[in-house]
Amino acid sequence: MKQRDYVREYLLYLQVEKGLAKNSLESYGRDLGKLKVWADKNDFDLLKITRRDLREWLIDLAGGALSENSKRRAVSALRGFYKFLMFDGHIQKNPAEDLDAPQKGFYLPKFLNQTDIENLLLVPDVSQETGLRDRAILELMYACGLRVSETVDLKIADIELDAGILTCKGKGGKTRKVPVGTSAVEWVRSYLAVRRKKENVEIQNLFVTASGRPLTRQTIFNFIKEYGEKIGLKDISPHTLRHSFATHLVQNSADIRSVQQMLGHADISTTQIYTHITDAHLRKTYEKFHPRAKANFSIEENE
Repeated sequence: MKQRDYVREYLLYLQVEKGLAKNSLESYGRDLGKLKVWADKNDFDLLKITRRDLREWLIDLAGGALSENSKRRAVSALRGFYKFLMFDGHIQKNPAEDLDAPQKGFYLPKFLNQTDIENLLLVPDVSQETGLRDRAILELMYACGLRVSETVDLKIADIELDAGILTCKGKGGKTRKVPVGTSAVEWVRSYLAVRRKKENVEIQNLFVTASGRPLTRQTIFNFIKEYGEKIGLKDISPHTLRHSFATHLVQNSADIRSVQQMLGHADISTTQIYTHITDAHLRKTYEKFHPRAKANFSIEENE
């Protein structure tokens, strides 16, 4: 029986679910590839590696005179990889959870401004069934801050169109309810009118392919990237819509606890990154437009 390539599965998850940039994906791939080679050489099972084992690997890795950024990235790759394995049920505990890493500044996720969102929503050809479906997906992901995995798993029964409420199952199997805006409700309603005419569709997934099969995360990743490129938006992904959802709520003074609940974050510190985004955005706007933000003015004495 062919052994599963967990590293490859994790990299695909980072690409599709997290929208990680190509260079970052390649770096993570190299780091985890080195871990796999080291594990095979020492007869270690990646699913049974302990924190002590990982520390030994990092010590071996550091022997190559790595920069602080490279060490930090390697630890980040370990943490993310084993967190992924834990959430997928392959391991019970993350052995990399409390590994030490050099400190760094805040990472600010990429988001779209409201004009870019509006332009992106207009790209799908809604005169075609696939375009109508894609528009409904874009509207719903932005309206609710859904992860791509949550979107492909949605069932018709999960959305109450008249009430404007969606129920989805997030990480760790946790269920949450999210309000759905009027625009998204109407586009999903329009898509369902077409979807329900397909007699061969027996599955209950809300979004399906033209042949009536469940969508994949890769399909959504691909069409969002393609639509973005058509209007000059580079390196966007399904997660960009989720970041945009949260950022726009915080920018418009939404309560951070409510945003946390809608995103399905277990820890509010994860949600608070969006306050840093808005702070940075406000500062950038201030420096760009305020006449006395950057200029050097001297205080003249009264004569």
